[in-house]
Amino acid sequence: MILEVDKNTFGPEVLEATGKVVVDFYGDGCVPCAALMPHVHAFAEKYTTLKFCALNTTKARRLAISQKILGLPVIAIYENGVIIDSKVKEEATAEAVEE
Repeated sequence: MILEVDKNTFGPEVLEATGKVVVDFYGDGCVPCAALMPHVHAFAEKYTTLKFCALNTTKARRLAISQKILGLPVIAIYENGVIIDSKVKEEATAEAVEE
């Protein structure tokens, strides 16, 4: 299951979460984002020990910039509120994300 977060819930659900959280940053009209989304949903079902969240950056641009999200799609892994790994744009393939 993927939890849809917004600028109000991103802090408590991601930055203040204990352990690892995978965040799918996507935007309206982003074709690669839409293509990646089903894979991310499949990973959320496969890796049930990880928490998965999704953030629509179109509705939270300032938050995205504060997290240094400058291009889409971005799949970021947070641990205890800090990004420890991410895949950006062309790197954000289903294979790279799963790895």
